[in-house]
Amino acid sequence: MSDQEQAKKPKKPSRSQLRSASRSFALQALYQWQMNHSSVNEIEAQFAVDHDMSSCDKTYFRELLYGVASKSKALDEQFEVFLDRPLSELDAIELATLRIGTFELVERLDVPYRVAINEAVELAKSYGASESHKYVNGILDKLAQRARREEIAARRNAK
Repeated sequence: MSDQEQAKKPKKPSRSQLRSASRSFALQALYQWQMNHSSVNEIEAQFAVDHDMSSCDKTYFRELLYGVASKSKALDEQFEVFLDRPLSELDAIELATLRIGTFELVERLDVPYRVAINEAVELAKSYGASESHKYVNGILDKLAQRARREEIAARRNAK
């Protein structure tokens, strides 16, 4: 294959790009779930029809969608202590973003805490209100200090 042919060939997305896209789709699906109270199964089926999900890790999308939806109350309890307002006053996008970030911090220990926080901040920048990313960052950083204490200490000691 010539250099020119290789240059035209589209690059396959990296694992991190696929996961970022999964988080984005999961945020949209969870927003819909929060607003419409549709079943998660219906939302997943609708997303499969309405969206080109070839750019995401579908397994991870499903894990986030079903995991966050099924554990939403427990996830809320994890970060609610760090809020400066009642949970009911959170913007729906902020809430869904915090739930995804919390799910990754608490349930997906294979995802480094800095990645979980950064990905949630990026979601808030893309979909949330103009300053919501700062709020999301602050809440998840405080949660990480509690939920990932050993990982954070190991990172500090490695420096």
